[in-house]
Amino acid sequence: MTAIDNRPMGERRFGRWNTLGTQTLALREIRRFTSVWTQTLAAPMATALLFMLIFVLALGDRRGDVMGMPFAQFLAPGIVMMTVIQNAFANTSSSIVISKVQGNIVDTLMPPLSASEIMLGYVAGGVARGALVAVAVALVVFPFAAVWPANPIWTLVFVLLGATMMSLVGILAGIYAEKFDQMAAITNFIVTPLSFLSGTFYSLETLPPAMSIISHANPVFYVIDGFRYGVLGQSDSSPWLGVLVCVGVCAVIAAICWRFFATGYRLKS
Repeated sequence: MTAIDNRPMGERRFGRWNTLGTQTLALREIRRFTSVWTQTLAAPMATALLFMLIFVLALGDRRGDVMGMPFAQFLAPGIVMMTVIQNAFANTSSSIVISKVQGNIVDTLMPPLSASEIMLGYVAGGVARGALVAVAVALVVFPFAAVWPANPIWTLVFVLLGATMMSLVGILAGIYAEKFDQMAAITNFIVTPLSFLSGTFYSLETLPPAMSIISHANPVFYVIDGFRYGVLGQSDSSPWLGVLVCVGVCAVIAAICWRFFATGYRLKS
């Protein structure tokens, strides 16, 4: 009998980090959305293209330039990033809610995974979906608007930050919601307004001072504005400020998610 067999029941046998377990959970989350790619990848491409067509055809040249560029070019990065954050949120929130409703959330909580490892596994799935959606939608929207990333590094940074932040928000929403109508309420009354009122369709320089202050308090604004800087080289605020805000928000939400997983809040009966 080896020494590892003599360890007390419940003692961790994977060292400080269960790499295999975390990778397995992440792969499960990735396979969950890739198995229905027509809903998770193809549908966002179609929706983003429809947004572009509707706004460009409805407004056309009457909208005028925004930040010194055609409206279609200004709009394209916002459409792409809005789609990314909505899908990253949907991936983690739907996964947790479905597991709770079906009663198999225990399959995630019972394996030898710490709260940090469970959180990272879910976030990895959300970020993977967000990144794939970003590539898919950009391949459709950017040629339509005749744009290409001016700063690829900044573009990638804000895709990852935005997907991470909304994946964590999705975890919070999934833990809180007990049924699908609660999840729908969170999506309709919190996530959608935050994404629509974040400079996706307009520049903050056109807003009244009071509305501009409110928009700057919206963390999603910094995600979309930073991504726009990466694509167009222009933005309403500094990308460095955007990184600082996004990292800070991610840290706060991650701490809350960790606490909920560690205590089993609204997850364990």
